[in-house]
Amino acid sequence: MDQQGTEQKKRVKEGFVGQRMIVLPPNIKRKIVTNTMIKNLYLTAIGHYPKASNHDRERKHGSSQYILLYCLEGGGHVYLNGIPYEIYPNSYFIIPRNVPHRYTSTENNPWSIYWVHFMGDIADRLYERSLVNDSPQVVGIPYDENRIRLFEQLYYILEHSFNEKDMEIINFKLLYFISSLIYYKEENPAVYNTDSISSSIAYMKQNINEKFGIEELAAQQNISVSHYSRSFKQKTGSSPINYFNQLKIQKSCQYLYFTDRSIKEICTELGFEDQYYFSRLFRNVIGSSPSQYKKRHKK
Repeated sequence: MDQQGTEQKKRVKEGFVGQRMIVLPPNIKRKIVTNTMIKNLYLTAIGHYPKASNHDRERKHGSSQYILLYCLEGGGHVYLNGIPYEIYPNSYFIIPRNVPHRYTSTENNPWSIYWVHFMGDIADRLYERSLVNDSPQVVGIPYDENRIRLFEQLYYILEHSFNEKDMEIINFKLLYFISSLIYYKEENPAVYNTDSISSSIAYMKQNINEKFGIEELAAQQNISVSHYSRSFKQKTGSSPINYFNQLKIQKSCQYLYFTDRSIKEICTELGFEDQYYFSRLFRNVIGSSPSQYKKRHKK
């Protein structure tokens, strides 16, 4: 095979085994832009390309729509004005509108991608929210089966109807789908809180029934007691032990409300050796004694 034939074989825009794709007809798009409920953000095309071997698409003048690529397997690259961005499993990238671009799957490990084209009055602002330090960037994101299920709902409705109510449902769901990617960090702060104090608080919650001193908590984070205490105070406004005790009191409220455990049993469960100390601490935090709280709130 000559070089030209090889090049033709390698570059495939679409037509992959198992691919799915729907492009909205122009008359449907015209109806959408007059619908005040969904004209702010609406879908113009949607698809799924599994194992897209030799996938290669170039738009020398860009697209008038934003293009979201969400990769679950394999990999590839997006080029914006010649700058490469590597796509990898469980990552997404939004190609800005009206920017020359090209995207290709990796030859030996082709990507499987879900993609949507979208536009609307808030599309520019939504795209800006996806930027990192005002620049486009590939963003890794944990896999969520619910996100794929949402995509499948979008596709299923589109396969069966273009009527007005269905288009409204589709585009409401579209906003949620895109937001689940762009705002994932804000919706799941614990996933990204990797500093020592956030880690220590998570450790406290996981070991709420234990009794720790400040030396043990600092050692668990592999930092000095002085640095740990200072950093904890700066982040939470509280000392580590006070914070840990407050978590214990919050847990005791759950025990008092939802179980028939005695106050003595709860003390033992939460690592308090002195029931009177527990009661004083409970009153300081909650404003009443454990027995008063139980009587007032127990169903």
